Amino acid sequence: MTETELIQRAQEGDPVAIREIYRMYSPRVYAIVKRLAADEGLAEDWAQEAWVRIFRALGTFRGDARFTTWLHRIAVNSALHGRRWRERRVRHETPMLETMPMRAKSDETLLRMKLEKAMQQLPERMRQVLVLHDIEGYTHEDIAEFLGITAGTSKSQLFKARARMRELLRPAYEERVKGEEVCLT
Repeated sequence: MTETELIQRAQEGDPVAIREIYRMYSPRVYAIVKRLAADEGLAEDWAQEAWVRIFRALGTFRGDARFTTWLHRIAVNSALHGRRWRERRVRHETPMLETMPMRAKSDETLLRMKLEKAMQQLPERMRQVLVLHDIEGYTHEDIAEFLGITAGTSKSQLFKARARMRELLRPAYEERVKGEEVCLT
């Protein structure tokens, strides 16, 4: 069955086709939402909301763009909507302190954690532009449309985000290089 046939059957309400669309594309939807959420719990909630929106809007998909592009747009918009809603709600909350100690991680996992922590330290708009451009591959024009900014602002935010990431990750890089030098001697 082709993708077009699958989509058509799902639009007609075929539960098997709907499950297959979810099975095929849920990892991709979750990945985009997770990068924008920078938190697994939020990502799960926002991905679920994205799927609700996708299936509600499935009947409106006309095939003018690739299906994956259409899915991406809904996922990004759901994450951005979730972010705005959460920011309004969080203003009235007091954060809890983390009480669980972190376990020792392998170098690769530790590096991934440092990367995620660095991304969380970026201002929201910089992180959004960095994720959408460098990770998801959107153009500055697409990002401008998603975020309600100009393409020039998108380019500027990307430049600043990359510079800030280099600054935030420099200690991890230097630590890793220093560790490799010790191993060589």
